[in-house]
Amino acid sequence: MPLAASSPELLTSAQQELYDWLADYISSHHHSPSIRQMMQAMGLRSPAPVQSRLRHLQQKGWITWQEGQARTLQLLGGLVSGIPVLGAVAAGGLVETFDDVQERLDLAPVLETRGLFALTVNGDSMVDAYIADGDVVLMEPVPEPSRLRDGTVVSALVPGSGTTLKHFHRNGASVRLEAANTAYEPIELPADQVQVQGKLVAVWRQV
Repeated sequence: MPLAASSPELLTSAQQELYDWLADYISSHHHSPSIRQMMQAMGLRSPAPVQSRLRHLQQKGWITWQEGQARTLQLLGGLVSGIPVLGAVAAGGLVETFDDVQERLDLAPVLETRGLFALTVNGDSMVDAYIADGDVVLMEPVPEPSRLRDGTVVSALVPGSGTTLKHFHRNGASVRLEAANTAYEPIELPADQVQVQGKLVAVWRQV
């Protein structure tokens, strides 16, 4: 059964105006807007009122948001069920992810206790690992990347470029993110430039 969150608190007219605009924007653009875009839409000249409304929306259970990072904004709308599909992960080039929660996979509550999240795969760089374009991968957060087994499939964030799904290899102070497709060259970077977001738990193929 889906897990329902407690009912969100009622909004003021200003908060409701912003929430409704956010819902329309995200539905149309499939990512959350910037603070500047919110200011323009609300007819405001300062970011402070927008940030205040966002804080209240979060406190009242309508959104999640990391202050100072507009693209982390996610709509909740009062009902939370299953594992969140947080965005797309590249299996080719690099793309941004974690833009907004578009849908949720309804899996057993026991899985949720591990903090699992889901990503939709874009590209074919992992086909030899039986991960194809359009698959949904279930990922478990990695609190200590230094303890990852060599060759583990991870979603890794490369600052300024985005997130990619690759085999993880560490060699001293450097990291190699290796595709499962010979058409793609490995990505080699200093370890401090790579943020491992999660390790692969399962692949969900929607047919």
